[in-house]
Amino acid sequence: MANAIELTNVSKVYRRYSRKRQFATLKSALLSRSLVRDLNPEDTFPAVQDVTFNLPTGRTLGVIGRNGSGKSTLLKLVAGITKPTTGSVKVNGRISALIELGAGFHPEISGRENVFINGIMLGLTKREITRRFDEIVEFAELKDFIDAPVKTYSSGMYMRLGFAVAIHVDPDVLLVDEVLAVGDEGFTHKCLDKFGEFKRRGKTILLVTHSLGLVERFCDEALWMDGGKKKGTGDPVRVVGAYITNVEKSEEATLAAADARAHGSAAAMSPDDPASAALPDHPIETANAPTDMFRATEGRWGSREIEITEVQLLGPDGTAGHVFHSGEPMTVRLQLRAPVAMEDFVLGVGIFNAEGLCCYGTNTSIEELKAVRIIGDAEAKFDIARLDLVEGTYKLDVAVHKQDGYPFDYHRLLYTFRVKSRTKDVGIYRPEHSWSFSESMKFSRTSSPGDLDDSH
Repeated sequence: MANAIELTNVSKVYRRYSRKRQFATLKSALLSRSLVRDLNPEDTFPAVQDVTFNLPTGRTLGVIGRNGSGKSTLLKLVAGITKPTTGSVKVNGRISALIELGAGFHPEISGRENVFINGIMLGLTKREITRRFDEIVEFAELKDFIDAPVKTYSSGMYMRLGFAVAIHVDPDVLLVDEVLAVGDEGFTHKCLDKFGEFKRRGKTILLVTHSLGLVERFCDEALWMDGGKKKGTGDPVRVVGAYITNVEKSEEATLAAADARAHGSAAAMSPDDPASAALPDHPIETANAPTDMFRATEGRWGSREIEITEVQLLGPDGTAGHVFHSGEPMTVRLQLRAPVAMEDFVLGVGIFNAEGLCCYGTNTSIEELKAVRIIGDAEAKFDIARLDLVEGTYKLDVAVHKQDGYPFDYHRLLYTFRVKSRTKDVGIYRPEHSWSFSESMKFSRTSSPGDLDDSH
């Protein structure tokens, strides 16, 4: 099978602009022979580094990666919008690039005139544009506005018209860069249906997107870009899975560092003498909790007669971490120390979302567990069988206090964890659930919201 796109050792290096070493004129820049070669390494930025891949005709490739990973630069190289610094790019067939929609539109003239001008720029003849004109206008949903000057269009109208023109060029190779937000939900589905039609007709599609579900369901192959380099390529499910794991590791490191800073700040708020441990907002008070615990600020306080020496969040495999998956088990492990024997104590745990809303809270007293004795080093585990929270960032409170509320050691919002989910539902809590329908109502299994089901 012939290749529609071939990239061989392609790199794209940009210059970092600063006040020093700027060329005074275009002539001086040209006389220097190279805008890149003579620069120091720290003066350049490699947006794409030594990327090689072939995309056979009729295949769909999804390009994924973090912001700044080189995805859009790669697409612009394939589109011919920019040239590679080194390496070669070869594309067989007519290209239509859904990248900078509406580029070339003139604001002073009508949408009708812009359709013809833009269509010709994309390689259509005037006769071809005339034949497709009504279909373009209908697709863009601009029948009542097509003769108005483009400068009177909203941004959504402008982008829809640019998308409609580009998609009706009938290209051999379609390049798409995160343009599915050009309209409302109905228009987005119309765009996805058009992509599905292109795929069924054997067109070659190169898709840059953050929608991982779309890549898994719609693409034949996936390319993972990271730091301008090709990190992985191949089966979409495998590549997306590796990418998600990498992102979670990065989030884990970020959250761990943030927690370490929070713990350091909390420790600095409290003197070494347990008896003088203070509220973060009221340093002259000792061992007194805020009146309204749900409005307390981040920090640590208490007499430390019983001290929480370590807090860990454990995943299903017993490994401590900060990133968990919705529906999986999680354990909060508390390490405590009581220098002298104590008989009046309560352990508590609270989960808050990023906005400070309490998702759940309980303690041993609420659950009718009466303390008997603690002395020396001790451990307690709070096991959550199913972490039924929607995707998001959460904060954890842990505390040990007397039955009457007198705080021994209260850790307020000092532990952050993130819940990941492939289901993008909303709220806080995800109850176990199912749907059922009468015989007069039919549904077919499709993709998750935002994904494409090209079988319908």
